[in-house]
Amino acid sequence: MTDRLLELFEQSNGAFLSGEELSERLQISRTAVWKQIERLRQQGYRFEAAPRKGYRLLAKPDIFDLPAFIGKLQTERFGKHVKYYDEVDSTQTVALSLVAEGAPEGTLVLAERQTAGRGRMGRQWHSPKGKGLWMSMILRPKHIPLSFTPQLTLLVSVALCRAIRAIVPVEAGIKWPNDLLIGGRKAAGILLESSAENETLQHIIAGVGIGVNLEPDDYPPELRNVATSLFIEAGYRIDRVELLCRFLLEWEQLYALYHEQGFAPIKLLWEALSVSLHKPIRCQTAQGLVDGYAEGIDELGALAIRLQDGTIRKMYSGDVEFR
Repeated sequence: MTDRLLELFEQSNGAFLSGEELSERLQISRTAVWKQIERLRQQGYRFEAAPRKGYRLLAKPDIFDLPAFIGKLQTERFGKHVKYYDEVDSTQTVALSLVAEGAPEGTLVLAERQTAGRGRMGRQWHSPKGKGLWMSMILRPKHIPLSFTPQLTLLVSVALCRAIRAIVPVEAGIKWPNDLLIGGRKAAGILLESSAENETLQHIIAGVGIGVNLEPDDYPPELRNVATSLFIEAGYRIDRVELLCRFLLEWEQLYALYHEQGFAPIKLLWEALSVSLHKPIRCQTAQGLVDGYAEGIDELGALAIRLQDGTIRKMYSGDVEFR
């Protein structure tokens, strides 16, 4: 049915088709027509709806050019093994199954759409088709204690921020611990899930979601005031292949630097790109709210907050809001 509906729109050459006409030609109700159009919208198709005119097709979903990505990739390991899917529930779930199969470090899971994408604290990640970069990377760090996991979250955020700034003319900044903001609104997020043995990391699955070419109407109402995309901020469509290649290169180089020199150089880079530091903040934790002043991050990646009584409290996880 959706194939036939798309065929009618393509034959119309950009003209409006009324709900009544579509209903008659497809032999379904007008409600069923609306449902089919909404299903196509979820797949990345863009329609204009106008009273007494009907619908017209504005744009088809952007399909990620996998051969171009493979040809342009400049890394040695990251992204060299790539599993590409049109749709998955979550790239994190797929990556976890690949870990069990022995997938090498640098294996990338990339999906055009996630139906149950995961964010931090069990939140769902909005992942419409063809609009973003929804991915997970398998890391197998060597001889790194489990307590160092927050450092790697900050490393990924630095790589992502540097890549976005290199490709797109926007002032992206990092909000502790794992968000990329542009103009105070979230454009990307990071989720690290790990396993350890004897307090040493065995593997990490690093999930990254980037709102690349989403338009305002692509966001549900509850996200429109807090989320943004590179397209919205830059005013033009971003080449997803170019952005992903740059991100993986930045990531691989910083990961190598981390193994050679430790967290110190990553910490300096993170502080230079942070929008969280030296500001009054409120941090929501499992134990409750913590109000204070963001002083910096420590050697483990924890956020140091100076409380009103002058004492320093270190936060290893939580949601930060600016006061």
